[in-house]
Amino acid sequence: MIDIATRVHDHTWDLDPIVRSMLDTDFYKLLMAQTVQKRHSGVNVTFSLINRTKSIPLADLVDEEELRAQLDHVRTLELSRGEITWLRGNTFYGKERMFTPEFIDWFKGFRFPEYQLRRDGDQYELTFEGSWPDVMMWEIPALAILTELRSRAVLQQMGKFDLQVLYARAMTKIWSKIDRLKTLDGLSLADFGTRRRHSFLWQDWCIQACIEGLGDKFSGCSNCSIAKNREVEAIGTNAHELPMVYSALAGSDADLARAPYDVLEHWQEDYDGNLRIILPDTYGTQGFLDRAPDWLTEWTGMRIDSGDPATGAETAINWWKSRGQDPRKKLVIFSDGLDVDKIEELHNQFKGRVRVGFGWGTLLTNDFRGLVPDDALAPFSLVCKAIRADGEPTVKLSDNVGKAMGPAEEIARYRRVFKQTKQSAEPIVV
Repeated sequence: MIDIATRVHDHTWDLDPIVRSMLDTDFYKLLMAQTVQKRHSGVNVTFSLINRTKSIPLADLVDEEELRAQLDHVRTLELSRGEITWLRGNTFYGKERMFTPEFIDWFKGFRFPEYQLRRDGDQYELTFEGSWPDVMMWEIPALAILTELRSRAVLQQMGKFDLQVLYARAMTKIWSKIDRLKTLDGLSLADFGTRRRHSFLWQDWCIQACIEGLGDKFSGCSNCSIAKNREVEAIGTNAHELPMVYSALAGSDADLARAPYDVLEHWQEDYDGNLRIILPDTYGTQGFLDRAPDWLTEWTGMRIDSGDPATGAETAINWWKSRGQDPRKKLVIFSDGLDVDKIEELHNQFKGRVRVGFGWGTLLTNDFRGLVPDDALAPFSLVCKAIRADGEPTVKLSDNVGKAMGPAEEIARYRRVFKQTKQSAEPIVV
């Protein structure tokens, strides 16, 4: 096992680039890229970095030259022969040949496109524009780079023994969480922590700790590179990006209302089984379910990613019952701002009523809260979202008003079309 403190103290460019592999990304990105590349390669999309935690002055903390160097390094990456073999020959979600020969050929030739970076006050404006399947691949590495460079800026001020103590305390913190979670009967937990991790090395350590401490209660990890190297299941389905772009491309209000379901029609043409997970909250969960076609009731489950999680799960249970389905056979995946207390609470509340799963993100792979002065390593809410598609703005409403995004006039239109009447105001943990 790597001595992380010593490695951090001795960081060199050749030894530790932040993103070191084309597979150092989340599995859901590859699944979505396959669907998008198949149908929408001609759509022009713009992605943009959005720092929701304005109190973190990224441009003051992260050196622009170093940021450009890390982004430029990503543009040199290409799939290795072993990575191609893994994608082509591995079994994912019980299915052989998850990725088509056409997608593998596209990915083999893929190189990250150009980026646009400028400073805006104490923040960076980082955007990616181009063909949708090309620019969508920037989301995960861009977030990982900015988050780790912020961590490195803090760590560079610390000596070797300070680093040893810091990582010993962080390891103890994570292990104590795992020690609590392993007592939960029937727990199913996966790592969802790539996007806002402390570092690649730290995420890898956290995965090893979960494998060791949780055994078969640990269902896998989102990071493809780590899943490959640690021989665990690569986990992930779909994200808000798909309905946001499909909706931006809709010409009329009727097309807009249908767009989220068009996404899922295409998804079920490409994937089955446990990959058929509904993400209903992009434009409000209740309205989405009220208008959902009956064929969606046959899907495996639902992911709860905004609003009060218990309310979201109850909404899902009531919907399945109203459509003649047995909720006990359905899977509910919680994935928003989770930590050990909330995981325990939700597991105990819904165990036996549905099949329960957890996607544990930032507070697994980046919980250094309280470990350095001024809490300078506390995680913060950084996202990289599609903001335009073929020149039209994208919109997200969410079940949490704090996660809504888009121009005010378009938000008003979307609320009218999707009949969203209320949102909760939950704190955005990360």
